[in-house]
Amino acid sequence: MATTEKVTYCRICEPLCGMVATVEDGRLVQVRPDGEHPLSAGFACPKGIAMAEVVNDPDRVTHPLRRKADGSFERVSWTQALDEIGERLGRIVKEHGGDAVGWYMGNPGAFSYSHPLWVKGFLDALGSPHSYTASSQDVSNRFAASWFLYGSPYIVPIPDLARTDFLLMVGANPLVSHGSVLSAPRIKDQLHAITARGGRIVVVDPRRSETARAFEHLAVNPDSDAWLLLSMLQVIFAEGLEDSGAIDRQSTGAETLRRLAADHPPEATEGRIGVPAEEIRRLARDLATAERAAVYGRTGSCLGRNGTLVAFLLDALNLVTGNLDRKGGAMFGNPPIDFARLVDAVGLGTYAKRRSRVGGLPEVLGALPAGVMAKEMTTPGKGQIRAMFFSAGNPVLSVPNGEELEAALEQIDLKVALDLYVTETSRHCDFVLPATTFYEREDFPLPFLSLYTTPFIQMTEPVVEPQGEARQEWEVIEEISKRIGVVPSSNWALRLVGRVGVKFSPRTLVDLVLRTGPKGDLFGLRRGGLSVKKLAENPHGIVLSEHLEGGVLRKQIRHKSKRVRLDPPEIAAEVDRLVAANGHDPNFPMRLIGLRELRSHNSWMHNAPLLMRGGRTQAARIHPDDAQALGLADGDRCRISSAHGAIEVETKVTDEVKQGTVAVPHGWGHRGGWRLANSAGGANVNALASSDPDDLERLAGMAFLNGIPVRVEPVGRAESSHEEAATPVAGPV
Repeated sequence: MATTEKVTYCRICEPLCGMVATVEDGRLVQVRPDGEHPLSAGFACPKGIAMAEVVNDPDRVTHPLRRKADGSFERVSWTQALDEIGERLGRIVKEHGGDAVGWYMGNPGAFSYSHPLWVKGFLDALGSPHSYTASSQDVSNRFAASWFLYGSPYIVPIPDLARTDFLLMVGANPLVSHGSVLSAPRIKDQLHAITARGGRIVVVDPRRSETARAFEHLAVNPDSDAWLLLSMLQVIFAEGLEDSGAIDRQSTGAETLRRLAADHPPEATEGRIGVPAEEIRRLARDLATAERAAVYGRTGSCLGRNGTLVAFLLDALNLVTGNLDRKGGAMFGNPPIDFARLVDAVGLGTYAKRRSRVGGLPEVLGALPAGVMAKEMTTPGKGQIRAMFFSAGNPVLSVPNGEELEAALEQIDLKVALDLYVTETSRHCDFVLPATTFYEREDFPLPFLSLYTTPFIQMTEPVVEPQGEARQEWEVIEEISKRIGVVPSSNWALRLVGRVGVKFSPRTLVDLVLRTGPKGDLFGLRRGGLSVKKLAENPHGIVLSEHLEGGVLRKQIRHKSKRVRLDPPEIAAEVDRLVAANGHDPNFPMRLIGLRELRSHNSWMHNAPLLMRGGRTQAARIHPDDAQALGLADGDRCRISSAHGAIEVETKVTDEVKQGTVAVPHGWGHRGGWRLANSAGGANVNALASSDPDDLERLAGMAFLNGIPVRVEPVGRAESSHEEAATPVAGPV
């Protein structure tokens, strides 16, 4: 038996922890934390350890599948699948144009350096605007806010965890998520180091999350973040606690921001926020007077009705307190590849360059809101989607109103999925094509280089050959493109040379941009510079500097003024919208929030036995006082209804949630070709959300998933026409 160990890194979430893979006779048998990794230093979460089970999962799709008339799948060859896809796609493009083709890419796609670039290149070559990603259920409004503030969506400050004295976290739970829009391996240790040196961490959340339990917790009402941040700004301005020098030096439009906040003192907003006014005032004063402070928000802060406004106000608080672009505050990465400039070069560094046909919602980083994807398939007219591709994503479970999407998929002419499993989405597709796992491909953390709290770089080779006939997404895109006569590239010059047979692999392209970057070897002219070859010689990765560099703000900003803009009229309009919103519906008196679980990752890791041990079930967290009033006990089944749908789940009675709040984890309710996931039960919580364009966040098209008005009832007392789950499809052949 031939046994080898290969150094690599995990690509499930953003710390990108170092791993060591054990391979026996070509089969991955174990992955363990890499003790020699300079940053993660022997740490990995349960999901990372369980990834070997995903690679070897007997339910995994390892050969091309074609859907039969009865809904089951049959195995076909790659040639058969690609030829038929090419023929049908070519016919659609010829008859309806390239803008009749759409693509949805899920969260794992962002962890591949090749996958997003080739998807973007394919759609650009077709002239299609129909790019959709999981970002519109996660982070698009963070990028939209950056567009207004800095002039580019991908300029995002990160907290300088190593040197801050005061960290305010809004809607973030990094002890479970391990950090998001932030690459901070061993983040638990980094956070505890702040308090160990005498600093403070305050966690703003309607739920006493795992992170909130470890530090100070400010329990707010769901979807009240904008009110809290406006009131904190009001206190800071009214009491003269702002850093006038930083405001004058770094920004324009501060008087508009002051005016927007002036009408919202804590005494006027405490009822909306659910926190006494004096406590809000104390928090604002503590933040403003801390020597070095950082404000950071993540998923929980993005999923309300005013997520772009919230993201904007988070950065505004950093700036007006003098904590933007300075040691211990909110800083900017200085990566060896300037990803913000790179996305500009390939046409991804955009905001509202085009808008959706349905609803007129803006694209963010080239992607339109996935919430309107189904309507783009069913609404007649020029640009109606007639062919749809899905890669590394399961939008039937992740977008609002998955039933609408399922119905729309049955109406269009061609559906193709590139995935590891037959999912709730791909079960509707004409073809399911086997994709590689990340341990079966080389990789490079291109989008995350500017998000490391300690500047760092690493590259990995594949640790095993692909299972069965699995292929990388970029390779499949090349084959489909060849069959319809296009070159998948967003760059006109590359498309031109591609037509005469000159092709660049992802590895060649990344070596080119790395070597010509600020820390590259300039093809041998800069001694000690970076190249793919040098990264291969340092498989555990290379620390580029001890700390983030301050004083880079002017270099980052794209506005002509080279200053942060604090007065965009779109943001002022959002404040007006916030004030005008009707906040209470007696038919739906409670508020729903999401919940991230340590042993789940969105919708794709419920088939790993290691992660499902102990009879895991989905449960709705309800406060004891609410449970008593509703007649619910721990373990009872409850029915949660919104204006848009209803689900039934188990009840977990706990005081970790604020009274009036119900918290339900997402990603459950499986009906695909994964047997363990199906048997786990649960319900799709996004059935409670709306896909109506008027219900999506206007500035970024984000789904409204936190703060949804709901009604909770015991199942036995509620009249129910809801069918929780359809019959599971057979597993892949």
